[in-house]
This record gives sequence, structure tokens and C-alpha cells, in this order.
Amino acid sequence: MRKISLALLAGAFSAHATFAYAENPMVGGAAMFADKNIVENAANSKDHTTLVAAVKAAGLVETLQGKGPFTVFAPTNEAFAALPAGTVENLLKPENKDQLTKILTCHVVGAKAMAADIKKMVDDDKGAHPVKTVGGCTWTAKYEGDKVTVTDENGNVANVTIANVEQSNGVIHVIDKVLLPKM
Repeated sequence: MRKISLALLAGAFSAHATFAYAENPMVGGAAMFADKNIVENAANSKDHTTLVAAVKAAGLVETLQGKGPFTVFAPTNEAFAALPAGTVENLLKPENKDQLTKILTCHVVGAKAMAADIKKMVDDDKGAHPVKTVGGCTWTAKYEGDKVTVTDENGNVANVTIANVEQSNGVIHVIDKVLLPKM
């Protein structure tokens, strides 16, 4: 999994992203602690309740509590709410677990990539770089103007709104869209 490109991560950073390495950055009204794992921290964010419910429904809690390292692009509740009506409810049904798992694992890269790492990879590729996710999706990271975006296989673009939220098993970058694989 270390072979996975970091450029996808670059696409998640915007000009408005938090690039500083705060001791305990705030996400969804809660302090995030570098000594807690991805699931422990995400469960405390009021902006990620839908993501946490989806991770539980997909059976990915144990995986995302594992050693890692992982980089997770974490869509907010607002990002999930922007999907067509009924999409989230449908995905949370047990019979759709495989589809939900695919979507969620396409938000994970099997490496720890901080903003500086991502910026360098995108710069090295002159502004755009393909990234392979744990779920087998290929996204494109770009710098456009003063922000970095990530584009999924359907042309949906996400911006990172909070970057570099360190975890004991990786890093979270908060994004404003749910990225979807081609189905």
C-alpha cells in the first residue's frame, strides 16, 4: 500500500485550508488529538457524524483503527447532504454494504501525506497528478489558482477545508464533497 501516490491528497487542499500544524486542531467543534486514531477523532467531530455512521455500516471501524498509515479525505455532513436525496440512506442499508465500502475506501490512501508532501508531488508533475486509492479509484490532484483540488473519476471536485489533522495512524484532510467511483 505504500506505493499509492500522494498526489490525490494534494487535490484536497484549498487556499482556505489550515496548513499549520496546530497542537490540537479543531474539527467539527472538537479538538483532534495526534495520539488518537482516525476513528476515535472522527467520532468526536459533529461535522462527521454521517461519515462515522457510514464507516460503521461498512464494517471499516477496525481497519481505520489499525496501524496504518492512512490518509483519509473526510467528507463533512454537508458534503453527504449534497448527494441526491435518499442516497445516504440507501447506501447505509445492509444490502448496499459493498457499494458503501467502495465509496469509503476511495477516500483513503495507504500512506501518511501531509500538505507539504502533497504540494511537492503535484508541483513535480507540473500541476496535476493521478492518485490511486485503497479502494482502487484513480483521482487527479491539481493546483488551480490559489487552491488545490482533487477530482474523482466522474469529474466531481473536492477542496480540502482543513488539512493536516494528525492521527496516531495517519492524517485526516477534511473535504467539502463526497468523491465517487465510477460504478
